[in-house]
Amino acid sequence: MNPRVRPSRQYALPALAAAAVLSLAACSASAPGTADAAGASPASGGFPVTLDNCGFETQVDAPPERVVTIKSSTTEMLLALGLGDRIVGSAFLDGPVPDSLESVPAVDEPFADEAPGSEATLALEPDLVYAGWESNLTAETAGDRETLATLGVATYVSPAACKAEGYMPDPLTFDTVFAEIEEVGSLFDADDAAAALVTRQRAALDAIEPDDRGLTALWWSSGDDTPYVGAGIGAPQMIMDAAGLTNVSAGVHDTWTSLGWENVVEADPDVIVLVDAAWNSADAKIEALESNPATREMSAVRGDRYVIVPFPATEAGVRNVDAVASVVDQLAELGL
Repeated sequence: MNPRVRPSRQYALPALAAAAVLSLAACSASAPGTADAAGASPASGGFPVTLDNCGFETQVDAPPERVVTIKSSTTEMLLALGLGDRIVGSAFLDGPVPDSLESVPAVDEPFADEAPGSEATLALEPDLVYAGWESNLTAETAGDRETLATLGVATYVSPAACKAEGYMPDPLTFDTVFAEIEEVGSLFDADDAAAALVTRQRAALDAIEPDDRGLTALWWSSGDDTPYVGAGIGAPQMIMDAAGLTNVSAGVHDTWTSLGWENVVEADPDVIVLVDAAWNSADAKIEALESNPATREMSAVRGDRYVIVPFPATEAGVRNVDAVASVVDQLAELGL
């Protein structure tokens, strides 16, 4: 392990979600949901709840009792809302559940390491599949949404991941993230729990004092020969904006983009944000930066100016506010 990458920095995310969960009693309010930034709107007056979700009509006749979650963002959303007991299976998790969230057996032992197939998904007899990406719900993965609907299985995709025109957040904002929390609350008859979580997250976000030094940053998520970096309208941009960083790839109108190393060297950012994932760790990224004759001369590399964020906190969800706070704390430690 590179001695300059301190474990406490890699995972030192404030326990905002935990504070929200621990303060919530079991909620069963049936207040109407509110429209989210992607245009989905729950039906008023309780159930059934009907949503326009990424251009697909999702309807639940009663609060789902058996849920399959795909991706960490969806799994942690239910845990943060105190709905972990509804999860009958989780798949394609991007990392461990943080200590701030109380996990459940179905999450601790995911039934698939990657996007699950439809047979494995249906074997769990879900009444809802909650997916982090639209690509999780295709004939090649958990099943296409139309087919699942004919089998009595509702589907819901994180609105931040919608790709169709008019549904893709442009740009993603914390209002969109908070709207998903409220919308999921409406699906599960957990409006009070959702409202309390949003209130706490808004307060935590408002309390963060962004770095004011005008620092530029590159957000390196994955890739070796060609780095895959945060672009101008997705979660990385949202987090960097809130932390006071200027994204060197902000001009690319997309959520993520490929950026050649020559462009990275030319940009010479003050700070490099490294996404720490099991398949592409922050340690491996640092080793690559410091061993490449071109990148090792970059200001951030020579100055050991790295900020580390765990992968599950980098997709739209309940850990984004924590990620902003962690980035700001790490920037302060760099002593620029």
